[in-house]
Amino acid sequence: MEEKNQMVHKHHVVKFTLLLMIVIGFIAMGIISILRDRIVNQRMYQIQFSAEGSVFAKPDIAQVTLGIKTERRNTAVEAVKENTEQMNKVIEAIKGEGVEEKDIKTTSYNLNPSYDYDKETGRSNIKGYEVNQQVTVKIRDLDSIGLIIEATTKVGANQVGNISFTIDDMSEIKKLAREEAVKKAKEKAEEMAELTGIKLGKLVNVYENENAYPPVYRNYALSIDEAVGMGGGAPEIQVGENEVVLQVTLVYEVK
Repeated sequence: MEEKNQMVHKHHVVKFTLLLMIVIGFIAMGIISILRDRIVNQRMYQIQFSAEGSVFAKPDIAQVTLGIKTERRNTAVEAVKENTEQMNKVIEAIKGEGVEEKDIKTTSYNLNPSYDYDKETGRSNIKGYEVNQQVTVKIRDLDSIGLIIEATTKVGANQVGNISFTIDDMSEIKKLAREEAVKKAKEKAEEMAELTGIKLGKLVNVYENENAYPPVYRNYALSIDEAVGMGGGAPEIQVGENEVVLQVTLVYEVK
């Protein structure tokens, strides 16, 4: 009986030893794999250089907001009817200056009650209604901006503003800005290498960031005479230039 127990114990010891050796073998293989990876694929340090390129270009698209504000009328129907009739005249005037229908978009329409405060009751009572309607016009012929403003104010437009200038096709302008940014970043990398003694390896990555500069806005304030079409001439709108800026980051390996 004792001999049998010894044999069973010996069997368990052999089994445990074999299992332990297998586990140790897996651990050893993992360690060797890690060491080999670090030896063969040494960690490469990296350094990056950023620069901006900018290009000034004359805009070729303008947008202007034109509107009709109808002051207090007794009923909502009356206010809406009058505002609609006036806005239709404004839109016809815009089209008359060569603007296509696809470039005229209603961007705001508000019908609001108008209140009067009653001191005796301490309450505000509705005394009428007001309508405010605005359209945004895309103007492709920049020479006609002033003429459009003049034509629309003559037929009743009493709100003009937010003239913005943009560039329709940005691809070529961005290309020029990109070329300048890359050139500057490379020059910066070469200068840094010369000053510090670091040795640059191959270029491993490039990042580009386009700075979203808003369109240039100019506000045009109407005089009373211009608003009612009593002798106000076409305003001179200065287009100027827009600045397009691109930032480029070059990432190099360090030898």
